[in-house]
Amino acid sequence: MVTLDVRPQLLDALSALRERVAAARFPLPLPGAPRARATRDELLAQLDDYLVPRLKAPEAPLLAVIGGSTGAGKSTLVNSLVGRQVSEAGVLRPTTRVPVLVCHPEDHHWFSGLRVLPGLTRVWVPPQDHLSTPAYGAGAARGGRGGVERQLRIETASALPRGLALLDAPDIDSLVAENRLLAAQLICAADVWIMVTTPARYADAVPWHLLRTAKEYDATLVSVLDRVPHQVVSEVSRQYAALLTKAGLGDVPRFTVPELPESAGGGGLLPSTAVAPLRAWLTQRAQEPAVRAHTLIRTAGGALASLRSRMPALAGAVAAQHAAAVRLTSAVEETYESEHARVRGRLQSGAVLSGDALKRWRSYPLDCGPDELLDALVESLSALLLCCVTAADERIDERWRHEPGSGAPVLTLRDPGMESAEHRVGMAVRRWRRELEEHCEEEVRALDKSVAPAPEAVAAMLAVALLGGRRGRAAGETLAERIGAQSALRLRDRGGRLVTDYVDKVLYGERERRLAPLDALDVQPDPQSELIAALSVLLRERGGPVERRAPRSQGQQSEQRER
Repeated sequence: MVTLDVRPQLLDALSALRERVAAARFPLPLPGAPRARATRDELLAQLDDYLVPRLKAPEAPLLAVIGGSTGAGKSTLVNSLVGRQVSEAGVLRPTTRVPVLVCHPEDHHWFSGLRVLPGLTRVWVPPQDHLSTPAYGAGAARGGRGGVERQLRIETASALPRGLALLDAPDIDSLVAENRLLAAQLICAADVWIMVTTPARYADAVPWHLLRTAKEYDATLVSVLDRVPHQVVSEVSRQYAALLTKAGLGDVPRFTVPELPESAGGGGLLPSTAVAPLRAWLTQRAQEPAVRAHTLIRTAGGALASLRSRMPALAGAVAAQHAAAVRLTSAVEETYESEHARVRGRLQSGAVLSGDALKRWRSYPLDCGPDELLDALVESLSALLLCCVTAADERIDERWRHEPGSGAPVLTLRDPGMESAEHRVGMAVRRWRRELEEHCEEEVRALDKSVAPAPEAVAAMLAVALLGGRRGRAAGETLAERIGAQSALRLRDRGGRLVTDYVDKVLYGERERRLAPLDALDVQPDPQSELIAALSVLLRERGGPVERRAPRSQGQQSEQRER
């Protein structure tokens, strides 16, 4: 007998793959990012809601999810299969706001916990009260982003055979986006997909998308053509069968439910004869061991097999995110490296000692004091650094304009409370000045007080010597005459390192500030390789179809050898 392969190694590999899928992130708005995020969510839903729980508990009841378009009569069909009203039906659309799961009373424990659909809160409603409970209101249907938790109503019905559960899902084409997403999630959690449509809707695009998805996953699929007028039963059935065959779904079991007075809005039950063939088909799947095993193996095996094609695409999207992040990072680092080299060249050429600073130096000390000279040098150095930072940001913006990933909100929004670059650069240069003056005061204190110059004058001449290039040579010579060659040399060394440190601090700080939002996205290359590795382990553990044949007896083995 064929059974599901539920070896611990396979389950461990599947759980590891699930963790890798959950870790995949797509924060950059690349062309394929929305599809990748949807694929990740679909994979997580299928793993959490179906594959992992099914392989962990192959003996759990068969779950058949009834899905379809608005007004297809899903709820009436469920009620008729059960024999009483358990799911609200009516003329208002969408009717099914909260999904309803119906099972035999002795199977209730399989669904009251979080074994399947762990993201939905269970609501147990006594049958006689279920139409008047808040869980049936429109508010309970809004979940996730709306702030109201999503719910799953659990009903029991003794008329339903043991080992079978029916789930009435919201409309797959609902006007409410949350309902559409929930419907798709519920269908992917099914052992059996029951797609319900009508003569007026069977050619719509949305149902066919789900039919093709079921084929891609090789899921156990049933199609119900509901509310078919007696006059056109043969013609509509023939046309629908032709469409299924053309789509490669000609072998899908088809059931036709005629249009009856009970089909209209109001929640009436269809005669048992109208749904008897479908009910018998479902009962056989639930209660005949061989048929049940075949159903589970087909759906679970198809879902697992689909990972082979879906996971590489997800890994490719992860790689695209990392490649885009690398390009964005490189644009920042290369630009600031270029501007850093330009600043060093400008400092060596004495560009700071120009304009007002040069004018002040030429009038020093007769018409300009040391503090005025230092103020002018600080302003000139600040302007040089700010010019380089501004130029770097403009060049980065220009390069990023060609990168779709740069459109991420975290990379484009500027914090209004953040200090401006002008403020940050000005603060850094003023701190450099104070530290330079402290070094000069320390050096002057060691000199003979009778000949020692004022610390302010020493600091002004040292700043000119450090920042003035060729024009500052005279300041260096004057400094050596005033405080001695050794003291001047010590100050030149310490001051030179100080200039380099502060320039590096300013430019590296601005670079890191520009990179910080990108770093916060934490787009790493590891998830891609981890996804592929986890998939490889799963495929190796799986080996083939998700099935295992029970060991044969010795007599069976002898008989096989004789054959």
